[in-house]
Amino acid sequence: MKFGVEIPFVHHLGFELQLFDAGFSEIVFDTQPEHLNSFDVTHGGAVMTLLDVAMALAGRSVQKEMGVVTIEMKTSFMRPSQGKLLAKGHLLHRTATLAFTEGTVYDAQGRACAHATGTFKYVRKLATGRKTVQGLQLTTDQISTD
Repeated sequence: MKFGVEIPFVHHLGFELQLFDAGFSEIVFDTQPEHLNSFDVTHGGAVMTLLDVAMALAGRSVQKEMGVVTIEMKTSFMRPSQGKLLAKGHLLHRTATLAFTEGTVYDAQGRACAHATGTFKYVRKLATGRKTVQGLQLTTDQISTD
């Protein structure tokens, strides 16, 4: 299943999209040794990325031609994330411009490892590049969220 846009970092991590419909998403992440921290468990940054993508996809799943950008995210780590992980995203509420979401990462035994809530802004998918964001001419150190 395709993510709908090319996200090099997500491709690099090896996320596999399983569900992307009606306010829900599911992503499988088969962690590898390079995804681990010094405690030999999945690095929190990788887990947060998994949650961010799952929540963003849940928000986009009701209007797939739109993109989203993360406005805020709060994450709670409940237990070490190890092995093959499953992230489930859920769109709780949306307005014309915002998606309010939640996501949970589960281990292979079905135990919740991390949970997050996030707010995303809907944006039109426009050509972007090093010097342009949404058709605006910007310097390389500026990023537009409008």
